Amino acid sequence: MITRKTGPSQQKRAEQLSPRGSSTPQNTVNMQLHFTKEVLPDSVSADFQNLNKFNEQQFHRLIEILFQFLLEPKEAERFMQQLTEFAGEHGMSAGPLKNLMKSVLLVPQGALKKILSAEQVKEDLTTLGLNEDKATYFSQQWGEHFAALSRLAVAQTLMVNQLVDMEWKFGVTVGTSEIQRVGNVFLQLKLVVRQGNCTENVYMELTLPQFYNFLHEMERAKASMESFS
Repeated sequence: MITRKTGPSQQKRAEQLSPRGSSTPQNTVNMQLHFTKEVLPDSVSADFQNLNKFNEQQFHRLIEILFQFLLEPKEAERFMQQLTEFAGEHGMSAGPLKNLMKSVLLVPQGALKKILSAEQVKEDLTTLGLNEDKATYFSQQWGEHFAALSRLAVAQTLMVNQLVDMEWKFGVTVGTSEIQRVGNVFLQLKLVVRQGNCTENVYMELTLPQFYNFLHEMERAKASMESFS
């Protein structure tokens, strides 16, 4: 049995983006992060600190654009166009904004691979320099979208790889601020898939109804395959 802690909800303010110069040397910063063990260039931390300069409305819009892209990864052109339009609306250069958002994408992409909780994502964001209020909002959005993102990742994986094994663990949500969510049962699923001569572990998190739907879809897929053999 595993438990997951949920965090409080807060929001705040900020000012305007200062574009990062392209001539700055790419030094590296060694941080203790959950989403990656790699040493990141210090430009990533600088980008998160620049993210603090957006006001609440601007920040929320950028995070909306970010998660829309994560949920529809084939729409890269739309993602870039939305950032260009955002930059134009707020009197800033599109290039620095796109570079900033590429840095921000590193966190959810890494967190998805390691099945990080909202609290772990928040810790990484604050370590990278994002302020408390913005890190709280970002991590709440992560928690809301995680199930859909993990299902999408698994679906993409199973389209091109053979399923070898499957394991799951049940867990219960615990917390102090989101009372309605305390005691909710969730399930972490581990899929072992074959990629060529190697195997890889893929993880996802589901509610119980989502898990039963997933098993139902797996049974349908199995029956379809058997009908052709």
